[in-house]
Amino acid sequence: MTTPAAATTHRGKLWTLTLGALGVVFGDIGTSPLYSLQTIFSLDHNRVATTHQDVYGVISLVFWAVTIVVSIKYVVFILRADNDGEGGDLALAALARRAVPSGGKRFALVMVLGVFSASLFSGDSVITPAISVLSAVEGLAVPAPQLHNVILPISVTIIVILFMVQRFGTSVVGKLFGPVMVVWFVTIAVLGLTKIVPNPAIIRALSPTYALQFWFEHPFVAFIAMGAVVLSITGAEALYADMGHFGRSPIRRAWFFLVFPCLTLNYLGQGALITETPGAIRNPFFLLGPSWAQWPMVILATMATVIASQAVISGAFSMARQAERLGYLPRLTVLHTSEHESGQIYIPSINWALFVGVLVLMLTFRSSQHLATAYGLAVTGTLVLSSTLFLVYAESAWKWPKWRLILVGVLFYSVELTFLAANLAKVIHGGWLPLSIAAVVATTMFTWRRGAAIVSELRRGKEGPLTEFIDYLHGCEVTRVPGVAVFLHPDNETTPLAFRENVAFNHVTHENVFIVSSVSRNVPHVAPEDQFKFSSLGDPYDGVAHIQLNFGFQDDQDVPHALRAAREQGINLDPDEAFYFLSRISVHHGSLPGLSKWRKRLFLGMAHNAANPAVYYRLPEDRTVVMGAQVHF
Repeated sequence: MTTPAAATTHRGKLWTLTLGALGVVFGDIGTSPLYSLQTIFSLDHNRVATTHQDVYGVISLVFWAVTIVVSIKYVVFILRADNDGEGGDLALAALARRAVPSGGKRFALVMVLGVFSASLFSGDSVITPAISVLSAVEGLAVPAPQLHNVILPISVTIIVILFMVQRFGTSVVGKLFGPVMVVWFVTIAVLGLTKIVPNPAIIRALSPTYALQFWFEHPFVAFIAMGAVVLSITGAEALYADMGHFGRSPIRRAWFFLVFPCLTLNYLGQGALITETPGAIRNPFFLLGPSWAQWPMVILATMATVIASQAVISGAFSMARQAERLGYLPRLTVLHTSEHESGQIYIPSINWALFVGVLVLMLTFRSSQHLATAYGLAVTGTLVLSSTLFLVYAESAWKWPKWRLILVGVLFYSVELTFLAANLAKVIHGGWLPLSIAAVVATTMFTWRRGAAIVSELRRGKEGPLTEFIDYLHGCEVTRVPGVAVFLHPDNETTPLAFRENVAFNHVTHENVFIVSSVSRNVPHVAPEDQFKFSSLGDPYDGVAHIQLNFGFQDDQDVPHALRAAREQGINLDPDEAFYFLSRISVHHGSLPGLSKWRKRLFLGMAHNAANPAVYYRLPEDRTVVMGAQVHF
């Protein structure tokens, strides 16, 4: 039975998580009113008119796009696809792969779709900070048009500072995110109400009949408008991607109790303003408020967009770590920025790659309106792929009947495929950019996966069977020296090269040898009772044993820490006294088939720049020995 005190504590924690979700999960979608309607009415030389009919149609399109894609698809349905508490399309792909029959076409297809979706998210991760910060700072031109020339330098300065401070983490700044976003959402709701109250008829735009009428009477104009309506739902994927940090219930509470109502009121307010003052389409968001409030709104909007950018950058870090653990990227140097939250990480290589990409975009496009032409394709592609992965999972794991799959699929795809088709026209006007980024990322991930498989086969040929090597030790004169040696190795079938080289050159082996395999599972976290598996390799008296350490793709692969847990459960091994041996394979270009020359060069570049395994596995420097060999492929 739950005590009143426990219930109060639970409610307090729930609302704390809800506040935190406001600062991280909804930063991107929460700042979309800054540029969404402005972009819609400026498309194709103001093809969407500021007439009563068109404005009501646009507002209705925006409202129902947010309702169907965000409220119904993500908040109601996809948040239920809980991969051990974690979310995101790669996590969803891993979840779906466990549900479908092994060896079938869908078994391989779901991970391919997950990789493509993660690659498209990379394109979003570059564009979002650029368009968000630019759109906020452009508000300076409303109260002070003479400051137009300093918008770009100020925006670039903010981006430089944002990426410079990533290495310090978000544990301190993160505490401010929630309250700032509460102020942001309440403020944009109040701004919307100031225009709704004198013009309450705008509320009728929430009816889907206006969206349908807009489509039937102006199908071409509505189709063009849909290319920018998608801007109102950018960041929707963050609701699912950040589920592991906050949980399903806090995200749902924050969305339905605050975010969704506030966004709706602001869009309605902007619509009312445009019907009254058509010239307001030059920047309807900042023109909502009185002139005295425009400077404070620029400051608040800038803070909100920095938060939105931070959320996307953190999401890129999480996505990269998931891809690495699932075998689609090499070992990455991952730094933890919090002593308490494992999800707060910093990956230098990803951070600086994003920084360069964002900076190039800002200096190339120079305004949020120009950058909006490049936005949308990656978002819509991600939406379609996530719907496909979800339906595969719902059919395989939840055993949904066909009629339900068809009904939900028609609802999702009718909106998302329209978005995708409307954004295809952007390809030649900048939409090629996020697609190019996604293509590069996907090619990189598939190249690493294939190259790693080839090198693994070559390595196994050099290593030879472990059982034969142990039999060889029994029959030769090898000196046993005191102590414990830990050889990190992928499995217990072949011999660690470092083990073989140590015997061959030094003619010694330790009294106790543990071959330790670090295995990444297709789950976010592994339960403590499943973290290790011990095997004596058939002979408990020869001093050679195998330990398999199981990690989820969100777990830290801290080998000494995991071995301490194994020792507490009876394994005779002191990780603080053991010596650690690494088998380092040096990969070189060869003539073997399997990859084209340029993909081999790409793989070699990634292999040579992979993280130091001693650092990656948290091994002590003073007790770690590296031995290895060369392979050519």
